[in-house]
Amino acid sequence: MHDMVIRGGTVVDGTGSAPFVADVAIDGGLISAVGTVQTKGREEIDAAGLIVTPGFVDIHTHYDGQATWDPEMGPSSWHGVTTVVMGNCGVGFAPAKKDRHDWLIGLMEGVEDIPGTALAEGMTWNWETFPEYLDELERLPRTIDVGTHVPHGAVRAYVMGQRGADNEAPTETDIAQMSKIVEEGLRAGALGFSTSRTVLHKSVDGVLVPGTTATEEELLGIGRAMGRVGYGVFEMASDLKREWNEFDWMGKLSRETGLPVTFAALQSIAKEMPLDEQIETMRAENAKGANIVAQIALRGNGIIMAWQGTVHPFLFKPAWAEIAELPWEEKLTHLKDPAFKARMLAEESVYPESDTPLVLRAITDGHFIHFEMDDDFNYEPTQAETVLARAAAAGVTPHEYSYDMLMKDEGKGFIYFPLLNYADGNLNFLESLQESDDTVNSLSDGGAHCGTICDAASPTFMLQHWVRDRDGKRITLQNAVKRQCQDTARLYGLNDRGVLAPGYLADVNLIDMEKLKLGKPWLAFDLPAGGKRLLQKADGYVATIKNGQVTFRNGECQGVYPGGLIRGPQTQQYAIAAE
Repeated sequence: MHDMVIRGGTVVDGTGSAPFVADVAIDGGLISAVGTVQTKGREEIDAAGLIVTPGFVDIHTHYDGQATWDPEMGPSSWHGVTTVVMGNCGVGFAPAKKDRHDWLIGLMEGVEDIPGTALAEGMTWNWETFPEYLDELERLPRTIDVGTHVPHGAVRAYVMGQRGADNEAPTETDIAQMSKIVEEGLRAGALGFSTSRTVLHKSVDGVLVPGTTATEEELLGIGRAMGRVGYGVFEMASDLKREWNEFDWMGKLSRETGLPVTFAALQSIAKEMPLDEQIETMRAENAKGANIVAQIALRGNGIIMAWQGTVHPFLFKPAWAEIAELPWEEKLTHLKDPAFKARMLAEESVYPESDTPLVLRAITDGHFIHFEMDDDFNYEPTQAETVLARAAAAGVTPHEYSYDMLMKDEGKGFIYFPLLNYADGNLNFLESLQESDDTVNSLSDGGAHCGTICDAASPTFMLQHWVRDRDGKRITLQNAVKRQCQDTARLYGLNDRGVLAPGYLADVNLIDMEKLKLGKPWLAFDLPAGGKRLLQKADGYVATIKNGQVTFRNGECQGVYPGGLIRGPQTQQYAIAAE
């Protein structure tokens, strides 16, 4: 008898092969058979009419703090994700000297918009070194598996102290010590190393992330430490300034070590290179023997604006400053007052001198790229759906229309602002990239940007929008699943998952494609110390299975936590069906 048999579903196995109807048998946490299974299971699940996919593998998340206290690991786990890789963008919490705890929290809060109070209360700091941090992660069972990078910012501060935090150039001794820590981290089980080289990433005090201006010598020195270990992914977020010759050293590093280098490929206001040039330059290096992989987002990197969120169009109005620190109920009373509304609408915004005016003006005055998030919002809106267009049709000013949108549902309305990846007003530029082997679907930032972004639902968006509903060119179901399962898993050497076949981990989703639908985001205040975060669920996930155990049924956590820590690359195991 099998532990579990999933009967009669349409299997989309993660390899890119055409879907087929089959049974899936599970034994000992592994898939033991895919096909016609005669033997009964101790648990039987009827999957007729459902698609059966591998669990999704999300390689760009920031659960570094949350993973130390939260076994459920939402919102990613609510969207069929059974494996996450965190520690991206050069930020994380190890190694960490005691006098650097608050600084590391401020770094994460500034870069990833995770409430510092929540991190301060939620984390125990039962570690100093990176291997000790992995040991701490291993203690907590979860609904999903977690793996992590060694983050550049933490390493630099640990070795160089304030010099590292201030982005001063390292000595040869500094580089050797940083390299040693990275090598130690990988040998203990890290999946790679990450760094950030973009001006968009700053600490809560407005200081650039350590490593932003790192020299080629520093980056290659650390990369060579990875080469000595023989595995790991070098991950980077960068503005790709031409004078830095990023692709030159990325190619050199990849060819010398034989390891993959991956970067965030976006249409970005901070990047000098257009996206097509990024891809073209990457491919030129790959043609010379490098293995550089572009991480692409599936939709615009959109800020969700709300009164209780981190940003909104009235953030820099003097009237808002008067009420910004008040409790929400008192704020709402003022916002409902017609006189207060009229005064705030009449005021000019007052921008801080320290920030980028272009970004601030896009937040407050970018009505031509602001969109109302109604119940059927599809994240690829047209110009006819902008606040500017809708305000004109309603005969009011864009600011008044925005104010009224935010006041919906007792002040809980949302406005969508695609800051990145939406320069063309559509997602057509991603169509060819969805068919490319040198790109992977990524950049969900699960667990991060708690008051501004909620892209952890990317796997659901991929299936709902790109496969089923999109106006225009779509992608096939089998390609979508492959890109979110096998492709992401293989990049990080996780060769034990991402495919439904005997010997692979029994990480499985049962999905009703007809009912699949993203829910409306909401702001919750459920992090430690009452910290806020944007959350989004979905209909259509009938069950998610991790290591052969059902962790979610119809979107509800079952209180079962078979997930743990991934240490280093993983190999496929073997299971023989007992027929």
